[in-house]
Amino acid sequence: MLFKEMVDARYSVKSFDGRAVEEEKLQAVLEAAGKAPTARNAQCVRIYVLKSEAAMDKARELTPCTYGAPVCLLVAYDRTEAYRYPDEDGNADSGAEDCAIVATHVMFEALEQGLGTCWVNRFSPTKAKEVFVLPKEQEAVLMMPIGYPAENARPLANHEKKKPLAEIVTEL
Repeated sequence: MLFKEMVDARYSVKSFDGRAVEEEKLQAVLEAAGKAPTARNAQCVRIYVLKSEAAMDKARELTPCTYGAPVCLLVAYDRTEAYRYPDEDGNADSGAEDCAIVATHVMFEALEQGLGTCWVNRFSPTKAKEVFVLPKEQEAVLMMPIGYPAENARPLANHEKKKPLAEIVTEL
């Protein structure tokens, strides 16, 4: 599948059929995640693969947005490894954007593997950190259910609604 075809085909899957994801497909997705670029190649991203019944129960307690997926990734980053922006006060770092790049790789490799995903930020990162006992230096950024889309899964009605490029692009 060409990249343009993947961009056109990808959508946020809100209904999975519950079938298990084959280990080799999950491994391919994780390998693509590991190849994603990060600021200064710091590789501060951490991916927690939630697939046991106990882990998925915890995920479902954190968010209603697992949509029946058999696997969910919790994507976090280590603040001590993230690139710090020069000339910025406070804790401005690349962690969240590095997680976003990794998650994008996950979405497209999952699609290549015949799987669907949904980027979820409807959860409390603080609670996720507590529930999954993440190290204190890590910050949870997003959750991403992965699995086979249900037969009736379709993009949401607003999926195709995009602003014109003139509204989002400014040439300086």
